[in-house]
Formats: sequence, C-alpha cells, structure tokens
Amino acid sequence: MDHPLVVLLGQTAVGKTALSLKLAQALNGELISADSRLFYRGMDIGTAKPTPEEQAQVPHHLIDLCQPDETITLGDYQRRAYQTIEYVLANGRLPILVGGTGQYVKAVVEGWGIPKVPPHPKLRAALAQLPGPELARWLAALDPEAAQKHDPRNLRRVIRALEVTLVAGRPISELQRKSPPPYRICQIGLTRPREELYARIDARVDQMLANGLLDELNTLRDLGYGRSLPSMSGLGYRQLWAYLDGEMNLNEAIERIKFETHRFARHQANWFSMDDPTITWFEMKDGVETAVLQHVTRWLKEGKTGNGHETSLV
Repeated sequence: MDHPLVVLLGQTAVGKTALSLKLAQALNGELISADSRLFYRGMDIGTAKPTPEEQAQVPHHLIDLCQPDETITLGDYQRRAYQTIEYVLANGRLPILVGGTGQYVKAVVEGWGIPKVPPHPKLRAALAQLPGPELARWLAALDPEAAQKHDPRNLRRVIRALEVTLVAGRPISELQRKSPPPYRICQIGLTRPREELYARIDARVDQMLANGLLDELNTLRDLGYGRSLPSMSGLGYRQLWAYLDGEMNLNEAIERIKFETHRFARHQANWFSMDDPTITWFEMKDGVETAVLQHVTRWLKEGKTGNGHETSLV
C-alpha cells in the first residue's frame, strides 16, 4: 500500500489533458489513459487524442493500442493498466491515470473482478431462443445475487450472466467480486459549470471539423473500416457517417455531434459523482493548477490513502 497512484478524472472537455501534462511534469509522472476512445490508431481528431507534441512532453501509455476493427475488452484494459502502473512505479515515477470513461477508471481503482470467459456464440444463440421470464428464472436459480442486480428486461446482460455462469461453472457474481489494488490512491475530479462545459464542447467540435475530422473519417473509410464497427459508433464518427451516407446534411450532423456530446457529458456525471467520498473535486478556474499540485504534493508527503477525508469542492 505504499505505492501511490493519482487519478485525474472528469467529463469530456473539462480540461483534463492540459492539467495532466502540467501535473506529470511537476511530479515526475507518466500518464496512463483511461479513455476507451483513445485505443484506436488513426482515430485522432474525433477522439481529442493528445497531439504528438503533447505526447512528447511526458510519457503516455495505453494510447493507440489497436486498429479500428479490433477490440480491447474491459478485462484486457484492466490487465494492461495494472501492468503499466507497475512499470511506471518500478522506474521510480508517479503513475497518473487520466480519463473520462468511468467504467475503465473504476475497474482499475476498485479492482473489479472481470470474468475471463470469452463469448460463446452457439450458447448465446441457444439462450436467446428462450423467453425472457424463463431466462430470468434460470439466473435466479443459478445465481440469486446476479439475478437481483440485473434488470430481467435487459436480455443481453441476463444472457451474458448465464453464459459466464454455465461456462465457468461458478456464479458470475462470485467471479465479479472486487479486490482493491495494492495502491494508495488519490482521486482528483475536475468540474465546470454546465453551460461553460457545453460551450467548450461546442467549440471543440467546431475545432475538430476545422482540423480535418471529416477527412480523417474518409481516410478510415477508404482503408476499409466500415460504419458497423464498434469503434465507428463513437461521438463525431457516428454522426458524420450518417452525413456521408446521405441521411442528414453536414450542419445537421455537426449539431447532432454537439447535442450527443452534451448528453454524454451528463452520463459521465453519473459515474463521477460529486457525492463520492473518494474523490476530491476542483472547479476549473484561475489557480486550479496550483491548487491541484499542492493537494497532490501534500498527499504524497503525508502518505494519505487518498480515499475520502477531503471531499468538498475546492
């Protein structure tokens, strides 16, 4: 527990990238991405990936992991994140986990148990033939704990729970139990007033278009990456595919990107709650960089756990 891990989190466009660079430079740190959109090579503009110049300032990890038609599962990410944290610590530097994908941040920070059971298409197809109430009864019989957690109307999750339980021979709820990692963790949350955040999102979307987002998508399409790929469902790409396929005009697509990004930011707030006692929140205003640096420096010196005790908005 004497190994520190700093986590910098917050909604899209709040300002994580710029602050993380300054924090890493000041504290001999290395940045570890917890943003699932940054995994894909060639998808740079639409994901707001740190630029080559920014990546040259301090070491970055877990960016450009795969091609757009490949998949990084949550379990894959968690394993790579822990390996990278250990690597950074072994080199005597401070690991700083940065991201807006709440599921990925929490999987690392909380030590989620993630069953290592690959998809079994034939079993899934067989289960999918059964009525929803029967699937729910099966799950309740095999794993009552999981049955209580899963909405029986969400058949995809019910089928996955049954699939894991049947293949592994153990209840999925047992396999998913958390095991906190052996780090002292300091979680820093960044926030802005909603209207200010929306204005930054809109300005960033406009800048992405000016920087060549549409050309980036056309290049990916020319390389053979299709619209149905999970990577292409990301904000910006999905809406511009609709434009390229004649389903809306360009102005409509741009407005749709902005609207959907606003909604995504609201969804992120559900993952990163200001009521979470493990996160210390800082409002992005004048002096915030100094305040965050002082907070983390004090935490490093005092050897706090970083879990709670300083939960008010700074």
